[in-house]
Amino acid sequence: MPTVGSVVRMVLGLPEPKAKQVDNAAPNGAVIAPRSDPEQRPANPWESAAAQLQQQRQPAGRPAAVSTPAPAAPWATHEERSGALFARRFGRGLLWAVVILAAITGVRAWIWPPTARTAAPPPVKSAPAYPSADAQAVAARFARAYLTWDDTKPAERAALLAAVLPASADTAMGWNNKGKQDVLAAYPGAVTLGSQNQARVRVDVLVLPAATGQAPPTTPAPAASHWLGLDVPVVATAGRVIVTGPPGLVGIPATGPKAPELATSESDGALTTATQTAVETFFRAYAGGDTESVTAPGATLPPLPEGVKFEGLGSWSADAGSGTDRTGTARVSWTIGGATVEMVYRVELTRVSSADAQRWQVANIHGGTA
Repeated sequence: MPTVGSVVRMVLGLPEPKAKQVDNAAPNGAVIAPRSDPEQRPANPWESAAAQLQQQRQPAGRPAAVSTPAPAAPWATHEERSGALFARRFGRGLLWAVVILAAITGVRAWIWPPTARTAAPPPVKSAPAYPSADAQAVAARFARAYLTWDDTKPAERAALLAAVLPASADTAMGWNNKGKQDVLAAYPGAVTLGSQNQARVRVDVLVLPAATGQAPPTTPAPAASHWLGLDVPVVATAGRVIVTGPPGLVGIPATGPKAPELATSESDGALTTATQTAVETFFRAYAGGDTESVTAPGATLPPLPEGVKFEGLGSWSADAGSGTDRTGTARVSWTIGGATVEMVYRVELTRVSSADAQRWQVANIHGGTA
């Protein structure tokens, strides 16, 4: 059975190794060539022809050299068939092709193939956000100019409108050049987006009509300042926002919706009684301009401005809890501008300890109950 070495030597066209046979050693240590038995080895016609040619070339008169039989080859000579020759050449070419391919691509890539890299998806180009802040600002400017008029100064209204309208627009938009009205405040609200970069902006406007001349008996007296609602159409174009046309007058709800049921904190009666004097002292100092002496160490609470007078602590309730930091709700009455108004505060307390006593002091306050 052929071995792996013989198969590789056959594919690469390499000779088989010669088998060495050592006969009886000569006296001088030389190796005697292996004997060949003529009965077991058939005559080689090429060797016979070579011996005859050598005898013919021997010069006359010279004694013929004693022919020494050529050493026998250690293997038998066989004629190679065409199929074996083709297989050997094909295998040799295939082996060299593999070697060249390994040199080009690298053997390492065969053993550890490269990890397939997932191509990153192309970035999604999102449409630019609508300039809602610019739309609110432009709509508020337009609403103030649109609802302000004075029949003695019509050019002022036209100039204010021209700044937020398209070029060549009618700057006398929606007014018959009569009457007088002032706008006290304008507050933009919700922006409702439409198609083709259009939007609708809600603006609440506080107006103050003014009486001009003697009104007919059947004409009602002008109302005092009141709120009006406008829906202002705008469009974003060329990096700006402009008003596209006249607005729409809309109503404003007289009251807000019903408030949701909000959870309230339980009251700590003992702590409420123990801290009521400290809270009242703080608010009195808060209006008087001296809060440093009645606040906890490290607290910074600037006093109220002049003209505000403390009227009294309407109610105080400390929330249930534990620890040295507690919170409660206070209702305080102030006198401002000749009137008394009530405010609500959330008050943060902290317990301060000294060598001989402990007391509660205000650490922080903020308005409202949220």
